[in-house]
Amino acid sequence: MSSPLGRGAVRSDLEQAFRTAYPRVVAVAARVLGSRDEAEDVAQEVFLTFARSSVPAGEAMGWLSVAAAHTALNHLRSGRRRALREEAADEGGAVCPDIADTVVTLDERRRVRAALARLPRRQAVALVLRHSGLSYAEVAAALDLSPGSVGTTVRRAESALRKELNRHASSE
Repeated sequence: MSSPLGRGAVRSDLEQAFRTAYPRVVAVAARVLGSRDEAEDVAQEVFLTFARSSVPAGEAMGWLSVAAAHTALNHLRSGRRRALREEAADEGGAVCPDIADTVVTLDERRRVRAALARLPRRQAVALVLRHSGLSYAEVAAALDLSPGSVGTTVRRAESALRKELNRHASSE
């Protein structure tokens, strides 16, 4: 996206948008990534892009929410998280008393995130936004949908996610 602001220029409404939207941007990214630290990195990336954008102030919240979901999904798909987990495992760590429960929980989350990353982008974003607490109206505005179609889009995304989870569970 090109910037009408000129090289190095920053939006005058950036601070207000940041103060208003930062908690939601982090929450959306954390929902996808499962890590607040990584979600904060995504939020930084999203706000840097927003700072150079020409997104109208009235559309900032929706744009930032969708950008957070897209950017987090990109991070998931890139495999960066896998490399970080492998490095952490190589370094060792404290042994958890309920290691079996922890492994099962982490494996389930990994499977859900991997399945989410395989969904069509629009479905994945709708699902993430809705399950991050955005209202139907907010999801509709963010994705340029009619409010009446948000429920159908989310239900289809949930169904596609279940199918994706089942498909990969049967192949493991």
